[in-house]
Amino acid sequence: MVATKESKTEVDLGGLDRLNLARLQTLHRDLFGEESTVKSAGHLRRKLAWHMQARKHGGLPESAGQHALEIARDAELRVRIGENLSRRRKGIALDCAATTVVAPGHDARLPMAGSLLMKDYKNRTIVVKVLDHGFEYDQRRFTSLSAIAQEITGTKWNGYLFFGLAKENRIAR
Repeated sequence: MVATKESKTEVDLGGLDRLNLARLQTLHRDLFGEESTVKSAGHLRRKLAWHMQARKHGGLPESAGQHALEIARDAELRVRIGENLSRRRKGIALDCAATTVVAPGHDARLPMAGSLLMKDYKNRTIVVKVLDHGFEYDQRRFTSLSAIAQEITGTKWNGYLFFGLAKENRIAR
């Protein structure tokens, strides 16, 4: 482990490869003031390297953080249970812990507002902009993708299926 002049806890990233799990856990404790829950040396190396680089060069931009929150919204329950257990071990009451949610009423099948949906239909490219409340197609606002699909095809369609945002149920009735 090679310490720099700036801090005793800063380590040359190349030196992480030479540390075993016990030394990595010690470094984690020195850097973050808490024990590591990671039991894999490879994973802990990556975690430490990322945090060390983020401290030196800056972390994620806000847009990436928001994207990560969007992904986390769909996280499995076991992940949240693990977080609650970690909070309890640290003595943090669960009613004092904040949980963030991105767009709680947002349909998980839709991309975030501002995204563009593209569909090739009968030799033309259909572009639909996702808005906070509805959609924009052909410089007009629509309340649903189904209304846009019907406008385009002349027949009733499930808008999510038409734009490829939902998978068809392949089980015959």
